[in-house]
Amino acid sequence: MADVSDDDDEGWAELDEDHEHPGGRPVVRLEVPDPPKDPADAEALLTMGAVTIVGRMPWSTNATFLVEVRDEGGPDGAERRALAVYKPERGERPLWDFPGGLWRREVAAHRLSAWLGWDLVPCTVVRGDDAPLGVGSLQQFVPFDAEAHYFTLIEDESTHDVLRRLCVFDLLANNTDRKGGHVLLAPDGGIWAIDNGLSFHVEPKLRTVIWEFGGHPMVAELVEDVERLAAGGVPDLVAELLEPDEQEALLRRARAVATNRRFPIDRSGRRYPWPLV
Repeated sequence: MADVSDDDDEGWAELDEDHEHPGGRPVVRLEVPDPPKDPADAEALLTMGAVTIVGRMPWSTNATFLVEVRDEGGPDGAERRALAVYKPERGERPLWDFPGGLWRREVAAHRLSAWLGWDLVPCTVVRGDDAPLGVGSLQQFVPFDAEAHYFTLIEDESTHDVLRRLCVFDLLANNTDRKGGHVLLAPDGGIWAIDNGLSFHVEPKLRTVIWEFGGHPMVAELVEDVERLAAGGVPDLVAELLEPDEQEALLRRARAVATNRRFPIDRSGRRYPWPLV
């Protein structure tokens, strides 16, 4: 298996030596293939396609890779391709307050978002030992505006419905690291939430940049979706990725959201991640 040390550059794509990002690495110029438009096809491609490492993602605490996924399983037998972000378990740095296997929480976040019908987290699947560095998560890569993040998006009132939905989602998932840079603006105007590994802890650990809605009532549609979760229990596809006490904590949070029906206020001023972006 390939090494995942910080000094390993093996597998990087052809580099443009005339340009560097602030971290000092040359910029990688890539063709971004169009992924399958049907969500089921996209999930099948990520789950079954052959995975090739393109390069290491910069500024990541854990080993995170940009990969290309290919297969010939399209409806007409044509080759399908997509870029994805691969987070192998063996590249995770141990944390004192989270168990290993953060990649499971990445997948659980996508599955919960999809089950709620909120479509906030890009398609994320489990990959096993057939992946280049072993078991981990594979998330569809979303082309994004590098100048946009939560603090720019919140200035546009047309984004507020999606950001409110994301705020409720992070309350449910107990997201411990919702930085502004984890909120992406896609070319089609879609808003996506990435880097959800620090979620679903049993203890209250919410840390987020989304506090602008504090004290405001939640719209009925969001509350109804949360009530459906609280009443029906944790969906099986989410439950299989969480421990029993984590499942119960998720339901407690859902019941609290459904009861309070208002966005919380951070009176301590300490529930922000660092850095903010």
